[in-house]
Amino acid sequence: MRKINTRSFVRATRSTPREINRQILLNLVREHQPISRADLARRMRVGRGMVTSLVSELIADGSVYEGTTVDAPRGRRPMMLHVRTHDRLVIGIDVRFSRTYLMLSDFSGTPIAMETFDTIVDPAGLVAELRRRIPRLLKTYKAVGKCNGIGLVVPGMVDRRTGRVLNAPQLGWRDVDVRDQLAAATGFDVQIENAPIACALAQMWLGQRGGDAPRDFVYVTVSDGVGAGLVVNGEVVRGHNSTAGEFGHVPIDPHGPTCLCGSRGCLEAYTSNLATLSRYLGHEFSPAETRELLNESRISITDVIARARSGEARASAALHETARHLGVGLAVIINTLNPAQIFVGGEITEAWDQLSPAIHDIINARALTSTAAATPLIPDPASSYPRLRGATALIAAREFAAPQVA
Repeated sequence: MRKINTRSFVRATRSTPREINRQILLNLVREHQPISRADLARRMRVGRGMVTSLVSELIADGSVYEGTTVDAPRGRRPMMLHVRTHDRLVIGIDVRFSRTYLMLSDFSGTPIAMETFDTIVDPAGLVAELRRRIPRLLKTYKAVGKCNGIGLVVPGMVDRRTGRVLNAPQLGWRDVDVRDQLAAATGFDVQIENAPIACALAQMWLGQRGGDAPRDFVYVTVSDGVGAGLVVNGEVVRGHNSTAGEFGHVPIDPHGPTCLCGSRGCLEAYTSNLATLSRYLGHEFSPAETRELLNESRISITDVIARARSGEARASAALHETARHLGVGLAVIINTLNPAQIFVGGEITEAWDQLSPAIHDIINARALTSTAAATPLIPDPASSYPRLRGATALIAAREFAAPQVA
């Protein structure tokens, strides 16, 4: 899904589809609402008649609605336009190593309800559990609006053409189909995406509005796993075989600990929540031993952050080491991709004030220019549910994406 740049667009003429003008206008309403027809005509540099016709079409199909009238310096009081979101619903699903989250939200990403359960790693078992939970959730909130589809986010590589999960080391999945199984089980359209890319989509479609919305950035997730979503000129970069963005599996030490992917010394084995917790508990990271250790200790990354804030030296040291390794990885991104900004998401952002100095020290030492070293790092708190918002964007963004023109 490619985003329309509402600050720099080419209006459709007789030789190009009318649909393009509709999409430009719809995105202008989305980014500048509430907005009048006259203001839309000025922004699109077209006559009022064309805008009136396009707006009528968008109102008729339920994409836009008329709100209140406002005072004007002269003439009739204009009626302001809004994108219709409140009664258009999406089920967002975030499948993680330990737990799976469901969120019912509207097209703007505003949460309506949420529930969670222990992740079932067997794909058929997971689909069966979701088939049981989703109708119950929708029945509870049926008066709110109509569900337009399901967005499913997984910690692994996804082939966008087939919807198959190519490889999800945290779940032990290889070449697994859950999208079509879930669609068949629920009767809803289901879209599936890799977690870091979903977080990037949340920034593109449900984040800042207007000219401030990012078009060239990297979104780095640091959670049970580590990955990156790369956006260039308003479009996600997926790579030739849908495997771009596996940032967590950049090797930083060939003799380091074994990663969940099976290789040694991956960045993920030093910076993921599992790695941080293993370090805090005084053990070298290994997938099997760390899982068993965490089950016994029942400690979470949130606990470690809380202990660091209370002054516990061991917790602070564990987080500081994670920050140093993360700084190395972010310097690699800065030097190779030169993004305009980097968003960092995950539970560790709760301790961003403690981690940020160490991360910037490493970047300053490793970035190739002072301008590169100054690349903005923006924490995206886990409390904003970026993965679930990304799942929502998988369905909602198709309403606003640029049309494909042959």
